[in-house]
Amino acid sequence: MLVSTPVMDILEKIKISPVNIKERKEIDIKSGDTVRVWQKIQEKGKTRLQAFEGLVLARKHGVEAGATFTVRRVSSGVGVEKIFPLYSPMIDKIEIIKRSRVRRSKLYYIREKVAREIRKQMRKMSFLNLSTTSDMEEQAKAVDEAKRKDEEEVRLEKERVEAEKVAQEAEVKAEEPVVEETQTTEENK
Repeated sequence: MLVSTPVMDILEKIKISPVNIKERKEIDIKSGDTVRVWQKIQEKGKTRLQAFEGLVLARKHGVEAGATFTVRRVSSGVGVEKIFPLYSPMIDKIEIIKRSRVRRSKLYYIREKVAREIRKQMRKMSFLNLSTTSDMEEQAKAVDEAKRKDEEEVRLEKERVEAEKVAQEAEVKAEEPVVEETQTTEENK
């Protein structure tokens, strides 16, 4: 069914979404691009913009209403992926920073490739426990050692005193005469 041009003009003037759909259609995001997506984030009644910059792994559903693109970045050594709807009103703007020539439409293999590279680097690393000690550490160590020795001496002195007490009590018991009490029973009377 063909639509006449006056009807098309009217449809273009109608505001369906707060997003400039024509502008978003024209932005040509491809996999392999490095993009910066500015998101609107609402916190406590205020709206702020936050950038998410990374590599586009995939672009799905062309330019239709449900079009999405997946962006991956490494943040603090951890890979983070986000799937953004192309026409989302929560996206303020999309900037294409870098273009790379890739031979695939979906770059999901990047996930494993990064993990492989990290494992490869870990194999080459060797863990050593080498360090220097500062004067403060040496002083603290000496104080701790002196404390430990004092506590050990106090403990040994207590054990010696208790051993002497036990020995004295044994001597006192040995000196006392043993008095046997005879039982008087009615039979002996």
